[in-house]
Amino acid sequence: MIEVNKQGEVWVFAEQHDGALEDTSLELLSKGRQLADRLNVPLAAILLGNSVADLPVRLGHYGADKVYLAEHPLLHPYQASSYARIFNDLIHKYKPQIVLYGATPVGRDLAPRIASAVKAGLTADCTDLQIGRHEIPKTGEVYDNLLLQIRPAFGGNIIATIINYDRWPQMATVREGVMPMPEPDPRRKAQVIREKVSLTPADLMLEILSEHRQPKKVNLKTSRIIVAGGAGLGSKENFKMIWELAHCLGGAPAATRAAVDLGFIDRDHQVGQTGTTVRPVLYIAVGISGAIQHQAGMAASQKIIAINNDPEAPIFQIAHYKIIGDLNQVVPMMIKAIREKV
Repeated sequence: MIEVNKQGEVWVFAEQHDGALEDTSLELLSKGRQLADRLNVPLAAILLGNSVADLPVRLGHYGADKVYLAEHPLLHPYQASSYARIFNDLIHKYKPQIVLYGATPVGRDLAPRIASAVKAGLTADCTDLQIGRHEIPKTGEVYDNLLLQIRPAFGGNIIATIINYDRWPQMATVREGVMPMPEPDPRRKAQVIREKVSLTPADLMLEILSEHRQPKKVNLKTSRIIVAGGAGLGSKENFKMIWELAHCLGGAPAATRAAVDLGFIDRDHQVGQTGTTVRPVLYIAVGISGAIQHQAGMAASQKIIAINNDPEAPIFQIAHYKIIGDLNQVVPMMIKAIREKV
């Protein structure tokens, strides 16, 4: 267990692939900046890889005060064993109080290994992070300035707040898209701290001969207009209305998990607790009941239009505009009206 350091830094794992930073890491710097300012401690980014020395400049623009840089040819491509070993050494050396990772495939692979090695707690798939206090009822002990790790639980039916008051660093993975992307400030500069890395091929558990990454077919996080369909569409054939309406508006088609599971559309288009979190200017929900799992991924939209034939559908509780009616009549009318205006 790492000794508790109340003045320790806030760390964000700066995940990168082939020299390109993941958006989730930049989103985390936004929240990390808030947490570090609240605790009055530095915000640091942890950057591991090979030939990535140009990235600290960008990390500084997005809020990092420091960048701990570890470069080595054997740190490309990513391997959990080598990354975890170096990360663990850095934690023992600098004793941060908070370490955050994106809930990406790499983050979900790396974070548990590090948490296990340093004997710290880890909360997965957080949707919010705050600084607060906690009192132990039996003893009356009060702990200030703890990381409140907030995430859905029991299938999204409740929101749980998890704390680690005695085993630090406090660690969490954070879902993609739940934190807003910060605006870069080119005036900000981060202090770069280069760390010595000693690795040999014998230290690696695997030899990676080639790496193939399949890009997503759609980037919902950057879409200003999203038209989403649910199981209420009834069939893949009917789901074509979603594509058509999205095309008319210059937006992106999306779906609930139920619609994806039914094969109406590809999983890259899924919005919700187990999909992408979005914040578009306009979100049109068609045939979507509005389960809390779906709301978790789109409730922050600026304007929500819901179309459903059930006046008691939960989606109407968060919708700004409500259309109660048969989607098979409403959506074609909307498409026709938009096309006539164009």
